[in-house]
Amino acid sequence: MPTIFDSFVEKQRSGKKSIAVLIDPDKIDEGAKLQHLINLATENLVDYFFVGGSLVTTSNLSDVIKQIKESVTIPVVLFPGNNIQLSGDADALLFLSLISGRNPDLLIGQHVIAAPIIRNTKLEVLPTGYILINSGRITSVAYMSNTTPIPEDKYSLAACTAMAGEMLGLKLMYLDAGSGAENPISPRMITAVRKAVSAPLLVGGGINTAHKAFAALEAGADTIVIGNALEKDPALLTAIADKVYEWNREVERK
Repeated sequence: MPTIFDSFVEKQRSGKKSIAVLIDPDKIDEGAKLQHLINLATENLVDYFFVGGSLVTTSNLSDVIKQIKESVTIPVVLFPGNNIQLSGDADALLFLSLISGRNPDLLIGQHVIAAPIIRNTKLEVLPTGYILINSGRITSVAYMSNTTPIPEDKYSLAACTAMAGEMLGLKLMYLDAGSGAENPISPRMITAVRKAVSAPLLVGGGINTAHKAFAALEAGADTIVIGNALEKDPALLTAIADKVYEWNREVERK
């Protein structure tokens, strides 16, 4: 049976792109607002739901996941900010190693604590190199992780960081400007990392227009992650989904 990781790899091999909607339980309650977003994601053929955040102060993580699972068959992937943001109700887990920083707790420490808990679930574990890129201001993830993002113009540094992560066995690469980022990651940065690794490349943070989404796709992103921007403008998802749909149709024609 194909795994979620297989779906990332297959899309990349075929040249097709995908969309992940990031839901922060702190910013959305289970109920009508979440259901509207779920319905919108279904209509726009979203590929994945990511659930989690930098802090998560509420206790509704499992409730949010259950509502999604009861409504759709779209895979639900945990995007944890720490080792307590775990739920066996999800389908998979981005096992994030913050390789852009030098905080040992987020390179391996939190993972050691979480490993025996995860082993006792049915979660598919997705080893992911998490790389923070400066977005013009301090984001929640940079503050909570106590790390300095890679400067936005240090393309070789980001590329070598991703390369090292892949050599260490990480299977996905995630470039993130952070939730509510002032600026998205530049196409030049995405291209530099894309050329350095063969792993599927996820890009998020600061993507608040369809134009920015398409620029990231052209630069080499395999999956676009949309989160904070949808809280302000849910219709943005339709505009971005149209760009992804057009891209994938063009791939099918070739």
